[in-house]
Amino acid sequence: MKTIQFKFIEFIPSELEEGILYISIEYKTAVHKCICGCGNKVVTPLTPTDWEIIYDGKTVSLSPSIGNWNFRCKSHYFITRNKVRYAKLWNNSEIEDGRKEDSENKENYYRKKEE
Repeated sequence: MKTIQFKFIEFIPSELEEGILYISIEYKTAVHKCICGCGNKVVTPLTPTDWEIIYDGKTVSLSPSIGNWNFRCKSHYFITRNKVRYAKLWNNSEIEDGRKEDSENKENYYRKKEE
């Protein structure tokens, strides 16, 4: 099973190393190179409606899964306790359904905050 290391940093470096998850708490962002090896930069915002980081003192988990639907590779994986687990690839219909659900979740979350 593939593993990933992590670094808590303030600023995301301009050159990313393979196999490193860069976490900026200050800027609420985690960034890494795509796990498949294509070299694309994966940016995961850390917000109540996007991703969350769980740090247990030794390892990190990023939730929910990372689906790189805009990349040619379309890789899909979980990062759990520094381990990478590949997930089912989604077809175009599943991708659209997921995007719609994400959009609805964001809309509902921010509407409730305004009430």
